[in-house]
Amino acid sequence: MSSNAPIKPSRLDPEPVPRRDFLGKASLWAAAATGVFATLGIARLPKAAVLSSPSRKFKVTLPENLPEGQAFVPPGRSVALFRDKEGVHAVSIVCTHLGCIVKPNANGFECPCHGSRFAADGAVTKGPAPAPLPWRKVTVDGSDCMVDEDASVPPGTKA
Repeated sequence: MSSNAPIKPSRLDPEPVPRRDFLGKASLWAAAATGVFATLGIARLPKAAVLSSPSRKFKVTLPENLPEGQAFVPPGRSVALFRDKEGVHAVSIVCTHLGCIVKPNANGFECPCHGSRFAADGAVTKGPAPAPLPWRKVTVDGSDCMVDEDASVPPGTKA
């Protein structure tokens, strides 16, 4: 045999796929895959992808032994409730600087993130907080208090 002779393909070798045929089939497979993923996405739409959050209006019973002027923070809530001779009031515990949750202390509140301090009535005593803590609406029904975390009231408003 001569080394310059063309090699005859075997009849068992597959025929080469032309480039146009390959690109056409690849685009069909890509379109089919896109359709499958779109169908899966549509099937998930009826189920909400967000978690439900608790109602911003809630009922709380203040402890009977809560000393006058001491903060009571209901678990999982962003308000502190106070009871005194004049009634009950609620102060938001979300810092007005960057939204951290302030911690009650003997003198009022302190922000653990950036050091802002607030008096028990929410007034800023040390920055960088630009504004006082807002007061929230409270209505008293017997021993229960209904707090609305969305409704602000003027400071000094008690129920």
